[in-house]
Amino acid sequence: MSDGTATAEDLDVRLEKHRVELTGYCYRMLGSSFEAEDAVQDTLVRAWRSYDKFEGRSSLRSWLYRIATNVCLDMLSAGNKRARPMDLTESTPLAQAALNPRADHTWLEPMPDARVLPAVADPAEAAVAKESVRLAFMAALQQLPPKQRAVLILREVLAWRASEVAELLGTTVASVNSALQRARATLAESGSDSAAARAATSDPLDPEQQKLLERYVAAFEGYDMAALTALLHEDAVMTMPPFDLWLSGPEDITGFMTTLGAPCADSHLVPIAVNGLPGFAQYKPDPETGGRVAWAVQVLEISEGRITGFHCFLDTQRWFPLFGLPLRLEAEADEGEQ
Repeated sequence: MSDGTATAEDLDVRLEKHRVELTGYCYRMLGSSFEAEDAVQDTLVRAWRSYDKFEGRSSLRSWLYRIATNVCLDMLSAGNKRARPMDLTESTPLAQAALNPRADHTWLEPMPDARVLPAVADPAEAAVAKESVRLAFMAALQQLPPKQRAVLILREVLAWRASEVAELLGTTVASVNSALQRARATLAESGSDSAAARAATSDPLDPEQQKLLERYVAAFEGYDMAALTALLHEDAVMTMPPFDLWLSGPEDITGFMTTLGAPCADSHLVPIAVNGLPGFAQYKPDPETGGRVAWAVQVLEISEGRITGFHCFLDTQRWFPLFGLPLRLEAEADEGEQ
């Protein structure tokens, strides 16, 4: 059936096939899980409404990316860019630790792998896709002006040709190549390219990395700070959005966990796939009603056999439903899972 004679049902199916990859693109552009999903919904609605004007000179996929790019550029016109706590402030010594929240639109947000990483047969392509949604790389993208960001994602993550990107953006190949060069230079100057390499997890996890995660779960659930210290890199960082506090080094991290973070003792961790990295949904004990309540989405960065990043996203009312997780574990079900 030709594009011009597609029925409403056929068009719905054809558009929906692109939802995951478009969500991944918009997420890289915007740094926000929910804004990305809003942008994709807007893209698909615009495509539906204007499909009769689609002349088929480009593929449906290219046309959708053009619409999505315009939606994202409009959303970014206010100049907001997402960040991690360490992009905004210096690390805080444990003795001065205070939990000061910032507005939701400040923070780079976590995203379930399944919502942004389409299934692909090529392992190398899958690895690039995972690397391109890791927190360090996402934070690096946020340092770029919006159009440079689009060029870098389209050229280096999605492997579009310069001519295709030029057509999408309504510009020249020379302009695209210049934007890509400037984007690469910005990432190199900021050191963001090396930061992205810190999360050197393989896909799938190799046996040593899997063993490290098993040791982490045992240490965290047992709240064994000596065991946890042995797993942390000397330069490990801990972040806790929406709070701007971040801590550096095993001593301050474990010190925080035994003081302000002490109520997390006896937590239960449920594995999740998040931002191309290992992660866990943390449920902490509910002393009032029993069972456990949702507390954090944890994202772990690991490299050379140690944990280098320990990122806890605490807005559970938003994150747990996004990952399809309940907001509490009843005592009976909880005990059965362990």
